Amino acid sequence: MSANDPFARLPEAASFTVTSTTVSDGAAWPPAQWSSGTSGGKDLSPQLSWSGAPAGTKSYAVTVYDPDAPTGSGFWHWAVANIPATATTLPEGAGDDAGSGLPLGSLQLPNDARRPRYIGAAPPAGHGEHRYFVTVHALDVDDVGIATDSTPALLGFTIAGHILGRATLVATAETTQ
Repeated sequence: MSANDPFARLPEAASFTVTSTTVSDGAAWPPAQWSSGTSGGKDLSPQLSWSGAPAGTKSYAVTVYDPDAPTGSGFWHWAVANIPATATTLPEGAGDDAGSGLPLGSLQLPNDARRPRYIGAAPPAGHGEHRYFVTVHALDVDDVGIATDSTPALLGFTIAGHILGRATLVATAETTQ
């Protein structure tokens, strides 16, 4: 991965596979995964499927993070925890206001816009290409034990010692005008 790798300072974790019918690793987000505040944007979370998680996986967390946002701390677009270990896929749009496509027991946290849902890409015009790290974290606990109003950063801090494996694909977006 290139500069500003959000996982560079975290403990190494086994890798497994994440794929998407929505976007390919290294490809641009389709319009539906952009913010509804942009032309054609629909704030639809991407479809995800994963396989090959390490033995001992008891749950998953899914995050979408833009380390290139001009904030000094990046921008968290989506964070879901407590996804049961039996789950291996999320449909496109699972991260709506109700989390209607998430498995029972999943916890959808507020993103950096403080909305408990997926919020699409909207990089500032002229800021260059942004990377969106779509990550499935395999965890050694059933429940991460955080409050429903916790931040994605707190989720990351809380799961750091529980990550058995990590599967990531990177989508991109750029606004030229």
